[in-house]
Amino acid sequence: MVNLREDLKEKVELLPDSPGVYLYYDKDGTVIYVGKAKRLRRRVSSYFNRVHSVARTNMLVRNIRDLRYIVVGSEEDALHLENSLIKEYKPRYNVLLKDDKSYPWICVTNELYPRVFLTRTVTKSGGKYFGPYSNLSVAKAVIETLREMYPIRTCRLPITSESIERHKHKVCLQYHIKNCQGCCEGLVDAATYGKYFDEIKQILNGNVQQVSDYLKDEMAKLAAEMRFEEAQEVKEKYLLVERYKARSVIVSATIHDVDVYSVDSDDDCYYINYMHIRNGSIVQSLTLEYRKKLDETVAEILSMAINEVQTKFERRVREIIVPELPDVEFEGVTFTIPQKGDKKKLLEVSLKNAKQYKIDKLKTSEKLNPEQRTMRTLTTMQRDFHLNELPRHIECFDNSNIQGTNPVASCVVFKNAKPSKRDYRHFNIKTVVGPDDFASMKEVLTRRYTRLMQEGEELPQLVIVDGGKGQLSAAVEAFDAMGLRGKIALVGIAKRLEEIYFPGDSVPLYIDKNSESLKVVQHLRDEAHRFGITHHRNRRSKGQVHSAFDDIKGIGEKTRDALLKHFKSLKRVREASLEDIAAVVGPAKARIVYDGLREEIVETK
Repeated sequence: MVNLREDLKEKVELLPDSPGVYLYYDKDGTVIYVGKAKRLRRRVSSYFNRVHSVARTNMLVRNIRDLRYIVVGSEEDALHLENSLIKEYKPRYNVLLKDDKSYPWICVTNELYPRVFLTRTVTKSGGKYFGPYSNLSVAKAVIETLREMYPIRTCRLPITSESIERHKHKVCLQYHIKNCQGCCEGLVDAATYGKYFDEIKQILNGNVQQVSDYLKDEMAKLAAEMRFEEAQEVKEKYLLVERYKARSVIVSATIHDVDVYSVDSDDDCYYINYMHIRNGSIVQSLTLEYRKKLDETVAEILSMAINEVQTKFERRVREIIVPELPDVEFEGVTFTIPQKGDKKKLLEVSLKNAKQYKIDKLKTSEKLNPEQRTMRTLTTMQRDFHLNELPRHIECFDNSNIQGTNPVASCVVFKNAKPSKRDYRHFNIKTVVGPDDFASMKEVLTRRYTRLMQEGEELPQLVIVDGGKGQLSAAVEAFDAMGLRGKIALVGIAKRLEEIYFPGDSVPLYIDKNSESLKVVQHLRDEAHRFGITHHRNRRSKGQVHSAFDDIKGIGEKTRDALLKHFKSLKRVREASLEDIAAVVGPAKARIVYDGLREEIVETK
């Protein structure tokens, strides 16, 4: 990756392939860019794996010293979260780049009589900007609605106290149709006019409900007056604003100035994700990590995290959403444990970020220490299967036959939770007649472990038989006969519902579908099935290409191939004279072939 430090490169490689928002920081810890992504890892990597054609992009990449990200449920959520964070941090590079396109903003000017209009150009002295808006139609609908709600001017005249005194401007049509109060001639005082914009700014800050309520009332009023065409136009605006409400925030815009804390943990640490919500949008998110020392509770850890955040950001809110109550009361703060609705959704988003942080940390540690993952997997299996020792050596058996023909069995071996293919073995069933899987399993286990014990080889800590209770019972009989019960743990896995059976227990164990133990067992079972099917297929293939030459003792492949190449078919070899055959393979082998084929004809008759 181009100009990328090792620690930052590692962060990029560990990013999830999930929708989310990423934030770039410079050397001073300032957010310099906020972007959205459908797949975080792919999008962020694209900044660093090449030199860009746009100079500003290369300048951005050179200034990146750190990155953070927030995962969300969908790409649409990522878009609106990105907008919220841009409003919060105002990163210097977002205005310039923005994926080679600019989004519309709503500008409120700082004139004596302010104006409100759409623009794609943001300047420092232009006034106060709200946005950016992802949908131009929605932004237009908001402005049109504001102009219907308030008698604000639409002209671009440079109205000042001097221009009013000099009567430089005259009222226009908008004044006569009562859409404007005559600002250009000073017919409305600046203080009264300014109150309209106090309310407009509140609406543009996220209080869209006021606009929505106005349109709803206007729609009902027009319908009552049977002005249905006008009511339909207002309805279209109302639906646009409602869609804006739904998409411009992660949850309901009625949730103001709220903190959210969620908790996840593993054996060593607690992970506390904190999010600050303003007007329903996430404007800040971080995850704190607390290493477990004593038997701390979630309530204690929550109190520590809340105190840490309040101290760090010097911010206190009136409501905090938590999964459970902290063990300390905070003055002036109400704690909410949501069961459903928008606040519950916020808590789920926060928990998703805490879990992702834990996954990233685990990936980093496993990359630095691969043995750590192996030990975790083996420890989990030891716990799930109630073993006395770590299952470093596991063997799995599977039978394979088609209507009793060519019965075979396979044995696959895993060491340290990974396949050890050089130790795989396959068996041709010798003592069982017909499709008897139970007897076949008993034969294979007896042959396998009798030989290992005779040769003094290492025995596995765990043996898995594929097939459930029947095969497990046969395995138990074989182990009892060999005196291995108690020395090797034995389980069976049913194919249909991933049920794990233990000897002497008719009730199966159902392991969590996401458990590492089940994943290893499934891998073992699939490998045993694949290995057995391959061997069975090879045996059937050999049986199907059997030749009469194969039954003649002393005749190998080379002699057979030479005769078939010369005579073109087995029939012509049979019809050939002894002298003709001798001309190809010599008199000694010719006599063996000639007599052997004549014996076959006699036996057939």
